Amino acid sequence: MKKILQALYILVASTPLLFAQTSADNNPVDLVNPLMGTQSKFSLSSGNTYPAIALPWGMNFWMPQTGKMGDGWAYMYDAEKIRGFKQTHQPSPWINDYGQFSIMPVTGKLKIDEESRASWFSHKAEVAKPHYYKVYLADHDVTTEIAPTERAAQFRFTFPQADSSFVLIDAFDRGSYIKIIPAERKIIGYTTKNSGGVPANFKNYFVVVFDKAFTFSSAFHGKTLAKDTLELKAGHVGAVVGFKTKKGEQVGLKVASSFISPEQAELNLQREIAGDNFEATKEKGRKAWNAELSRIQVEGDNKDQIRTFYSCLYRVLLFPRKFYEFDKANKIVHYSPYSGEVKPGYMFTDNGFWDTFRAVFPFFTLMYPTLNAHIMEGLANAYDESGYLPEWASPGHRDCMIGSNSASLIADSYIKGIRGYDINKLYEAVIKNTENAGPVSSVGRFGHEYYNELGYVPYDVKVNENVARTLEYAYADFCIAQLGTALKKPQKEVDLFLKRSQNYRNVFDPETKWMRGKMKDGQFQKPFNPFKWGDAFTEGNSIHYTWSVFQDVKGLIGLVGGREAFVQKLDTVFTLPPIFDDSYYGFPIHEIREMQIMNMGNYAHGNQPIQHMIYLYNYAGAPYKAQYWLRQVMNKLYQAAPDGYCGDEDNGQTSAWYVFSSLGFYPVTPGTTQYVIGSPLFKKATLTMEDGKKFIVQAPASNDANLYIQGASLNGKTYGKTFLEHADIQKGGTVQFNMGAQPSKTWGVAADAAPFSLTK
Repeated sequence: MKKILQALYILVASTPLLFAQTSADNNPVDLVNPLMGTQSKFSLSSGNTYPAIALPWGMNFWMPQTGKMGDGWAYMYDAEKIRGFKQTHQPSPWINDYGQFSIMPVTGKLKIDEESRASWFSHKAEVAKPHYYKVYLADHDVTTEIAPTERAAQFRFTFPQADSSFVLIDAFDRGSYIKIIPAERKIIGYTTKNSGGVPANFKNYFVVVFDKAFTFSSAFHGKTLAKDTLELKAGHVGAVVGFKTKKGEQVGLKVASSFISPEQAELNLQREIAGDNFEATKEKGRKAWNAELSRIQVEGDNKDQIRTFYSCLYRVLLFPRKFYEFDKANKIVHYSPYSGEVKPGYMFTDNGFWDTFRAVFPFFTLMYPTLNAHIMEGLANAYDESGYLPEWASPGHRDCMIGSNSASLIADSYIKGIRGYDINKLYEAVIKNTENAGPVSSVGRFGHEYYNELGYVPYDVKVNENVARTLEYAYADFCIAQLGTALKKPQKEVDLFLKRSQNYRNVFDPETKWMRGKMKDGQFQKPFNPFKWGDAFTEGNSIHYTWSVFQDVKGLIGLVGGREAFVQKLDTVFTLPPIFDDSYYGFPIHEIREMQIMNMGNYAHGNQPIQHMIYLYNYAGAPYKAQYWLRQVMNKLYQAAPDGYCGDEDNGQTSAWYVFSSLGFYPVTPGTTQYVIGSPLFKKATLTMEDGKKFIVQAPASNDANLYIQGASLNGKTYGKTFLEHADIQKGGTVQFNMGAQPSKTWGVAADAAPFSLTK
C-alpha cells in the first residue's frame, strides 16, 4: 500500500507538467492569433493591429481590407464587410500606409468601386495564421486564401458556378498605372499611394499572373470601366479580368512587387514562387514561422498564456521591414526611400525607435545578432543617403515622436559584441545628431542648442514636449558615452556625454519630486500639474516620465530621497486614482482613456514611457513588488484575443515587453549588458541562441499564486543578483528560480544586488 501511495503521489505531483501545453511539437505557429489587438478604433486601442499575413520581417504584408481606401484603420475586427485583400506596408494606423494595392474576387453583376464590391464576412468563416489567411465572402460565394513569401504571395479563389466570375486589381488613387496582357494571363502596374516619407519618383511595381485564361479583360479608372482598354495611367486605375467557373473551381494567382522596377518585380516572382503551387508556398511559410518561433520554447500548464506568448512573439518578428531586394546577380540592393536611387546593401524601415529601442531591438541583439548587424548596416546606409539617422522611418523620414533614440540601438548592438558594419560611420552619425536638428522635428535633436547650452530644453522656447526631450537626450548621451568608451574615443569627448547624461537632474523638481518643465531663466514652470498629459511630455505626464532615467536609476533614487521614499513613490503610481488633465490635447486621447479604464491607477502600460517602471523596484531593494506588479500586468492586460492589448502594440514593443517579462527578465537599460529580473511566468523556457547554445529559465513551481522569487541559482550556484548578464545568457546555461506564494524580503534586496546605474 505504501508503494502504491508513493506511485500515486508521484503521478499527481507530475500531472501539471505531464499535461502542460508546450511548444515542444515545433509547431508554435498554430498557437499564434494574428487577430490579437484588432478590435481597435481611433478613440480606444486594443492594439491597433491588423492580421499581417507575412513572413518574418517580410518586405510585403497582406491583409483583408475592411476600411476605406486610405484609412489607417484598414482592418477592424468589428467591421462587417471586406473591400479587398491589400498588399500593405503599414506599421501603424497613425503613420498609415504606402505602396498599397488590393485584389478582390467578385461574382454576378460587375461592381468596381470598393463600396459596391464589398462583401459581408464572418469571423466564424475566417482563418488567420501568420503564414495563411482564408475567408468566405458571402455576397460573392467565394472563398479567398492567401499564402505569402517575403516579396510575393499566392492567392487561391474557390468560385461558385458562374458565367461571370471576376478578379479586380485595384491600384488605388493618387497616381497609378495598369496593363492587362491576356496572352500571358498577366497584369502589371504600379501604385504610388503613400502617406509621406517617399521621394518624388516613388512607385511600387507589381506583377500578377493567373493560372486561368481570361474571358473578359478591362481596365478601369475611378468607378468606371474603360471598355476595350487594357492599359491606363491616371489618378486611380485598376483592372478587371473574368472567367466562367464551375462550382468549387479554384483559380490561382501569383503576385509579386518591387520598389525598384517592373523587371525586379518579375524577378521577385520568379525567385520566390514561380515553381511552387499554393500548398507549397503555404508550407514554406509555415516552416519559416515555426523556425523562428521555436527559437524560444515555453512550457507551462496555462494554454492561454502560451498562446499569448507566441502571439506576441509573432508581432516582435514582423518589424522592421526588409526594404531590400536581390538583383539579377543575386546582390543585395535597395530603392532608397531617402534619395530615390537604387543603392547596394541593406535597408530596413517601418519603425519608430521611440517605441522599439526599449525592448524590440534588445531582443534582436540577444536572439538575432546577424539580423541586428544587417539593421546597423541599413542605418549607416540611411545616414549616407539622407544625412541623418532615421528615428521614425516609413519608408523614409517621418515627423513623428521625439528623441534621438537611434543612439540606443547602435550602442546596444556594439557593446553586446555585434560586428560587421561601419561602427565609426554610425558614431559620426550619432554625434551629428547631438548638434543638429534634422529635416523633420523627430530627426536629429529639436532644441539641441538649448539642451547643449543649458543642460535642458526650456519650457518657454516653443519646443514642445521639452522635458521628455531632455530626458531622452540625456539617456542617448549616456549611450554615446558608452559607445565612445568602447571605441576608445578621446576621454574629453566621452566625459562631455557622461556629463550630459546627468541632465535629467536639471528637470527634476526637488519640491514636488516630479520631473517638471523649466523656464529658460531657470525657474520651474507654473502652474504645475503632474497629471497633465502632453505639454512638457510626450503622450504621457510627469507621473509617467519621471522614471525615464534608464541610465541612472540610483541617481534618481537619491533625488527622490532614498530607497524607501523611492519605493513609496513607485507605489503611488498604482494607488493614485486615474486622474488626468487633457487640456493640452482638448480631449482624452486614446492613451489617456486606456490608462483610465484599466483599474491600475495612473500606470499607463498602453504607452511606452512607463513600461520599464515596474522593474525599478529592483534598484531600491524591493524586487518582490516588481514581481507582484509584473504578474498583474501580464495576467490582466494581455490575452491572445481581438482586444488583447491595453493600448497601441507599436511595431512589436508592447509585445516584446510581454515576451521578455514572461521569460523573467527585461532590458531596462539598452546600452549596458544587463537584463533586470522580474517574475518568470512559465515553468520552463528554453532560448536557443543563434549559435545553437541553449539558455534555460526554470521556475517549476511558477503559477498564478507562486509569483514571488524565494531564491535563485545560475548554473547550479546560488544567485542573489536581480539582473542577468548578456554574456551568461549567450554562452548558454540554466537559471533556476524557486517560486512561492509569499513575498521574499531577503532575496535580491541588498544594495549590491541591484542592476547597473551610473551613480554607485
